[in-house]
Amino acid sequence: MDFETVMQELEALGKERSKKMYISNGAHEPVFGVATGAMKPIAKKIKINQPLAEVLYATGNYDAMYFAGIIADPKAMTETDFERWMDGAYFYMLSDYVVAVTLSESPLAQDIADKWIASGDELKMSAGYSCYCWLLGNRKDHEFSESKISDMLDHVKKTIHESPERTKSAMNNFVYTVGVSYLPMHEKAVKTAEEIGIVEVKRDEKKSSLLNAYESIQKEVDRNRLGFKRKYVRC
Repeated sequence: MDFETVMQELEALGKERSKKMYISNGAHEPVFGVATGAMKPIAKKIKINQPLAEVLYATGNYDAMYFAGIIADPKAMTETDFERWMDGAYFYMLSDYVVAVTLSESPLAQDIADKWIASGDELKMSAGYSCYCWLLGNRKDHEFSESKISDMLDHVKKTIHESPERTKSAMNNFVYTVGVSYLPMHEKAVKTAEEIGIVEVKRDEKKSSLLNAYESIQKEVDRNRLGFKRKYVRC
């Protein structure tokens, strides 16, 4: 399936309601408004195709960029490729749910995520922490350094309330994910979440979100979901 055919199929799947929702979350034109589940039949036909993914991502069309993440070959992507994708990720649904997800399936994941977390850039930091959430929720515990995750929890505790809005949200999710999916640091994550307390995330023209990682972790504990790991990261 070539580029033009994919774009035509995506456009035909667009729904005004989804388009409005994406735009209300920060997407801008061009955007068709394709539900992510509706992309699966096209993805099944194509499977993995990195050259096509690159062309689709470069369009700047939100749906094409999202679909690029589904058919990308993360193991074939270099650090330069991920940086280019990150530069094109103009809002959090691309940085955290396309770029971070794709990066999480690459052997370069932790190295690149660490650089993004240290960058001081709102969406890069958000993508870096989100990448760790995808990693921790999927890979085995022994693939991570306990001391490193412990240091990251300390850093989040110190800086979360002064961080940029999207970064706050990803940091909060990181504490929650460590608490649920990374058993060696469960107790420290619970304590960290308790000390952080409620995190207010301000949003343009919308009511602020109030996040509470401590309560969220406790809910998962009550459901006996401690140690939960996803089988797949990408849809």
